[in-house]
Amino acid sequence: MHKYWDRDKSLELEVPPGTCVPASLTIGNVRIAPATVLAPMAGVTDTVFRRFIREMGGCGLLMTEFTSADGFVRRRDKKAERYLHFGEDEHPISAQLFGSNPDTLSEAALLIEDLGFDLVDLNLGCPAKKVVKCNGGSGLLRDLPLIRRIFESVRAAVKIPFTVKFRAGWSDSELVFRELAPMAEACGLQAVAMHARTREQGYSGQAQWHWIAEMKSLVKIPVIGNGDVRTPEDAAAMVAHTGCDAVMIGRAAASNPWIFRQIEQYTATGRYDLPSDEDRYNMIRRYFGMLLDEGYRDAPGKMKQFASWFTHGVPNGSHLRKAIYEAKEGESILARVDEFFARLLDRNAEDQLAGQAVVTNDSAL
Repeated sequence: MHKYWDRDKSLELEVPPGTCVPASLTIGNVRIAPATVLAPMAGVTDTVFRRFIREMGGCGLLMTEFTSADGFVRRRDKKAERYLHFGEDEHPISAQLFGSNPDTLSEAALLIEDLGFDLVDLNLGCPAKKVVKCNGGSGLLRDLPLIRRIFESVRAAVKIPFTVKFRAGWSDSELVFRELAPMAEACGLQAVAMHARTREQGYSGQAQWHWIAEMKSLVKIPVIGNGDVRTPEDAAAMVAHTGCDAVMIGRAAASNPWIFRQIEQYTATGRYDLPSDEDRYNMIRRYFGMLLDEGYRDAPGKMKQFASWFTHGVPNGSHLRKAIYEAKEGESILARVDEFFARLLDRNAEDQLAGQAVVTNDSAL
């Protein structure tokens, strides 16, 4: 996970008036409303974060962290089982699998269906070296015949909608989306999602949205766009310039959990609310409180991980991050959050009163 990514201002596109994210999307027999998707992110999109995002509002579809099919099926890996735990309030929800063995993946997909997931998704996008060297994630992009066998095997195994998320290709000279998307459609998959970067790019450079637009012209099944959506305006711009049926958001959701609700507001009214300091306090306290309430196995570690995202935009946020990093227990972290925001909100109230006094005095002159 990277907190920042490049943004070339010269490539920003104008959005025609009235363009917005679609109100809904149907994948197979699953209706997703609005047409926004929380991207699967390793170490981020566990059940606590997913339910937190659902509670914040505006997200149409949740996705699990990517899960090893081999670990789930062959080794009965406890980590894999933990990744695939979900609550009833998370529907609709998709489970994402990675691996390279068609039989293992189809067996894992059948177990996913039995667990009650609404959809199952195949990861062909992860650029991590440890995944790629096992021929998983984006490592499979160099073996389209094997991908076809996986598609056919999983499609034959399950009745729930089957989708795939992939990178555009291994590199700029090895783009495969033009072949991959039509192949997915021919094999019976019900939607395709593309992160418009290559494996070699990782998370650097600019997502090439024109690749999404081109892919949209090649298939009739729904196309989900992913890459460089940081604001509601970005989401509308992606729809306007690619024609995609839904927008998938990853890193921006970790740093701005309001983004789905903001997109929904922007679609309805053409404007959206920005979080106040009090909103940020309530958001941080809610997520940290959920971790403790759930008995999360490493709540302090998860709090420190998210502090680096959640505190950006908070005045003197570096002081809060330092206080959080130095604490050892979850309750201690919560206490430091409370103390920091109590001072900040008191200071804001004093500043507001002082401003009102100035206005009153000026009006008396």
